[in-house]
Amino acid sequence: MALKDDIAVLARVPLFEAFDEEQLRLVAFSSEHKRLAAGDVLFEEHAPAESAYVVLRGVVELSNTGRDGQSRPVSAVDDGTMLSELALVTAVERKYTAVARGELEVLRITRASFHRLIEEYPSMARQVEDRIRAALSSLAKRAGAMEHKFR
Repeated sequence: MALKDDIAVLARVPLFEAFDEEQLRLVAFSSEHKRLAAGDVLFEEHAPAESAYVVLRGVVELSNTGRDGQSRPVSAVDDGTMLSELALVTAVERKYTAVARGELEVLRITRASFHRLIEEYPSMARQVEDRIRAALSSLAKRAGAMEHKFR
């Protein structure tokens, strides 16, 4: 994909939706393209997550291991989806195994390169902080609603 195509996909990712074109260009430049064939594993459940992936083209099947030890499909995601967003800001482990359903192209964004960007561009850091704060607030509201529902 061309740089302008990468920027267009990144602009649709919720974490980056407030970024301007120049900021998106910086993210795209600091990222790495990765291509996979059908059946290739992008990452394994429980592995340390040191990067996030944005699906540029294709479909990724996400699965995890049930209590019985069997792998179960959880969902499938496609173009414009970011996987392991939290890995950009902190050390986490993968919650799923991600496998290419067909030909797949992703943009790999490492935590190290992302940290360099937000250190050099404080406005990007504030936008990411706002996004994380909004996501945590939404999560807390949903948890509160579920708690109330089960009383």
